[in-house]
Amino acid sequence: MSTMNTMRIVLEYMQSQEMPKRNPDQPRRRLQRGDESDEEIDMDIDLLQGTGPSNVEIMVLLGQVHAVERRFWARETSTDWWDRIMLQVWDDSQWLRNFRMRKGTFMELCDLLSPALKHQNTRMRAALTVEKRVALALWKLATPDSYRSVGNQFGVGKSTVGAAVIQVARAMKDLVISRVVTLGNVQAIVDGFAEMGFPNCGGAIDGPHIPILAPEHQATEYINRKGYFSMLLQALVDHKGRFTNINVGWSGKVHDARVFRHSALFRKLEEGTFFPDQKVTLGDVEMPIVILGDPAYPLMPWLMKPYTGSLDRSQDLFKRMVPNGGGMCIWMFKSVLAQLTDSLRPQRKKYPHCYCCLLCAPQYL
Repeated sequence: MSTMNTMRIVLEYMQSQEMPKRNPDQPRRRLQRGDESDEEIDMDIDLLQGTGPSNVEIMVLLGQVHAVERRFWARETSTDWWDRIMLQVWDDSQWLRNFRMRKGTFMELCDLLSPALKHQNTRMRAALTVEKRVALALWKLATPDSYRSVGNQFGVGKSTVGAAVIQVARAMKDLVISRVVTLGNVQAIVDGFAEMGFPNCGGAIDGPHIPILAPEHQATEYINRKGYFSMLLQALVDHKGRFTNINVGWSGKVHDARVFRHSALFRKLEEGTFFPDQKVTLGDVEMPIVILGDPAYPLMPWLMKPYTGSLDRSQDLFKRMVPNGGGMCIWMFKSVLAQLTDSLRPQRKKYPHCYCCLLCAPQYL
């Protein structure tokens, strides 16, 4: 269609819409022919200044207004590294270094978590597979990589990584934690501590403070004695540093002894139901299975803590043995959970606490 025909159609459309006529005294721009064969049209000033919907339509018809190019709501990314390299090429040693578990354990974990993590596809995009969702969360917790870096590795956005961490952690707490954080073979634990120099011991307890972001409300309740915001994990470990009991959720301001006295572990030890009825007779003293703790914990018939004050040689040796056992909790745990201290608030922190305890003992899956 020629330019003149287009202009004629537009003028007829304007007349049919009963648009106000132009002031005859107002100067009029006419069609001009340039040196080129194509014709150019300078629109009427009234038309340019109009703001009604019909005027906009006319301007589009005349080619004077160009449609705005919309941005895509999601950028195209590549997942080849996950789909073709990690899943198909990596051996168990590479899985252990990067995910802290072998591929077989990873797939078994995905099967256990599938009821809670399987999402439906939508018309906008396909949902992440359970395997990829679990891999995102494990990679974030097992490495010092940022959310953005992990997202780039797997071809997703950083917000997707953050959501996966919480979703997988919550699913692990609900479906898996009871299978992993468990007492296990008590006799093997007692024998293991005996080889370390402490007979009839069933575990070592400690309460590491995990740094967190300052909460929006009641922030002072989370400031510990060292002056930073934290949450407390009470953990009992065996002779290999594997978690056998945990208590999560207390603020850093609360003393270790108070957390312990309000825990289910304290009640079970007090009632004699946590360990089987197994005792050792030393001389004329019948000794139950005990746990080891640092000076913050109360001295109980079943809880041994270091001596204080002026000590003889045997007491000094005993004092050194107890913290060595309790300290196993800290290094086994902080090396994993420390990756999250820059990103999680207290209301979500309890899930990764449980999650990291699981990562430290995947052999129980």
